[in-house]
Amino acid sequence: MDRIEENGPARETLQADVLVIGAGVAGGLMAYELARQKRRVTILEAGPHIERDKAVARFRESSTKGANSPYENAPYAPTPDDQTPWTFYGQQAQGTTPVTKQTAFQGLYLRGVGGTSWHYTGHAERFHPNDFRMRSAYGVARDWPVSYEELEPWYLKAEDYWGVAGGPDTIGPPRSAPYPLPPVPISYLDRMVAAAAEPLGWGVGGYPHARVSVPEGYDGRPQCCGNASCRFVCPIAAKYDASVHVMKAVAAGATLLAGRVVYNIDVGEDGQVTAVQYRLADGGWGEARAKLFILAAHAIETPKLLLMSTRRRAKGVANGSGLVGRNLMCNVDIDTQGYAPSAVWPFRGPVSATGGVTGLRDGPFRAKQAAAATFIVNGGFNMSMGAIEEAQSALKQKLIGAELRARVHDNTSRQVHLSSSVEVLPDERNTVAPDWTRRDALGLPLPKVDFRVDDYTLRGWTAARERDRAILVKMGATSVTPPAPGTSSSKMASSKTCPDPEPVPVPSVDYAIIGGTAVMGDDPKTSVVDRFGRSHDHPNLFILGTSAYPTITICSPSLTLAALALRAADHIVTRGLA
Repeated sequence: MDRIEENGPARETLQADVLVIGAGVAGGLMAYELARQKRRVTILEAGPHIERDKAVARFRESSTKGANSPYENAPYAPTPDDQTPWTFYGQQAQGTTPVTKQTAFQGLYLRGVGGTSWHYTGHAERFHPNDFRMRSAYGVARDWPVSYEELEPWYLKAEDYWGVAGGPDTIGPPRSAPYPLPPVPISYLDRMVAAAAEPLGWGVGGYPHARVSVPEGYDGRPQCCGNASCRFVCPIAAKYDASVHVMKAVAAGATLLAGRVVYNIDVGEDGQVTAVQYRLADGGWGEARAKLFILAAHAIETPKLLLMSTRRRAKGVANGSGLVGRNLMCNVDIDTQGYAPSAVWPFRGPVSATGGVTGLRDGPFRAKQAAAATFIVNGGFNMSMGAIEEAQSALKQKLIGAELRARVHDNTSRQVHLSSSVEVLPDERNTVAPDWTRRDALGLPLPKVDFRVDDYTLRGWTAARERDRAILVKMGATSVTPPAPGTSSSKMASSKTCPDPEPVPVPSVDYAIIGGTAVMGDDPKTSVVDRFGRSHDHPNLFILGTSAYPTITICSPSLTLAALALRAADHIVTRGLA
C-alpha cells in the first residue's frame, strides 16, 4: 500500500504558530529568526541529538572514517552508507551502465540536530552573479527568480551569523563589505601548487571559511587549530554547524523535538496545510498543527515527504507543477593525485582545502561546458586515512621499523591531491521518489533515485581533468593517478615521471552537494515555490533548502541556503504571515 496509516491513537499532539520540519541550516535559522519575534516555534527533527564528544569517539573508532562515520545512523531515520551510498537509493554500483544513461548517485546527508552541516567542508562561498542567470548569460539551464544583488545583503547577514573568515584576495564575487573575520591562511601546499599553476595561466586563491580565525574566538566558538578530522567532524566547534542556531532558537523560546519523522502533510479543501503526522522513534505517532509550516528537510527527504503525502492530493503536496522530486542535481568529481618531488606538507590547517585553482569557475565557456571548482585538498590522498594507507602499502612490501617509518613520512609529506567538482544542469529525468518496495525500520519508504550525467557536464569534467593533470606534471609529480594503460600500480610506485597517455576514468557523483528537487520560480506551472520559498499551491507552506535551487553551481551551497532562509524569515515577519 502506497500510504502510511496510523497505528492506534496519537501519542503526542502539538500546537504552534510555526512548525519547522528539519533542524539543519535552513530550519535552524528560520526557527531562530521567528522565535526572536516571539512566535511560538516548534522544530521537528527526524534524527537524534548529536553530541560532539560521542561523534569524535565514533570517528576515531571507525575503520573507514568516512563522512557519515562520526554520526549515529538511526534505524528510524536512516541515511546513506559511506561505502556503498548508491544502495540506499536503490541503484547499482558505478560503471554498470554508461554515465549518460544511469550513474550511481552518492550524495551523503545526515539526519540529526544540525543536519548535514556537521560534515560539510566549512567553505562559506557565495554563488557568483552569473550562477543566478545561466539562461540569460549562457543560454543553458534556467535563471533564478532572485539575483545576486538582491541576495547580497542576506549574504552579509549570514556571514556575520556564521563568523566567515576571508580577505580581499579570497575566492569569490564582488562584495559590499569586508568579511567578519580575517582569512584562514593558505598552506605551503597551496603555494607549491600555485608555483606550478601560475606559469600555465591558472590562478590560486584562498577560500572563505566558516571557521574562527582569531585567537579570541567568535560567538562562543574557539579559534580553528587545524584538527585533521575537521572535514567530517570538528572536535572543538571552531567550524560553524547548524546546531549553533538551532540552540539559539531554543534559547529564544523555540521547542526542539528530535526523533520525530514526519510522514504526511494534511491539506484542507482551501489548500491550506492543516497538520502533519509523524512517527516517534519507537514506532508510535503524533500530530502537529500550526498556522505556518516550514519544510526544511534537505533535497532528498523534502521531495520524498511531499510525494508521500497523497491523502488529499493524488500527486502529492505542493506538486501542482509536477516538478516535485525532479531536476535532482549534484556535482561530479575528478580526483588527480601524485607525489611531489619534495615535501609539500599536507594535513596542515583545515584538511578540506585552504586554497583552490581558479580559471574554470565562470566565463563564456559555460555556454558549451560546465564550470569546475578545483580544490587543493589539504588532506593528502585521503584526508582521514592518508598516512594509514601509506603504512598499509609499505607493510605489503615487507617494510618494518625504521624503513616503514621513513616510507610513511616521506610519501605522506609529498602527497598532492587536486579535486575538481563539476556542475550538473537541471534535468527532469533526474528524480527522487519514495520507493514503497524498500522500507526503513518504521515502515516508511526509502528514497529511489534515477540519475544520469549529460555531455555538457562531461565536457567540463574533461577540461578539469586535463588542467589538473597538467599542473601535477608541471610540479614534477610522480605516480599520478589514474595510471596509464598497461601500467600497474606497483610499477607506478617507482616512476620518476608522470605517465602518459592517461586512461579515461569514470566520473563519480560528488558526496557533498544535493539540490534541485522543489525548484523555485515565478511561474507556478514551471516551479514548486516562489522567490521566497512559499509554495505556489499552499499559502501557509514554505519549502526551504537546496531543494529549491534552480541550478546547483560548483560552490558549497550552504551559505546561499542560509541567505535565502534569512530573507524568507524577514518576508514572513514583515508580511505578517506568522
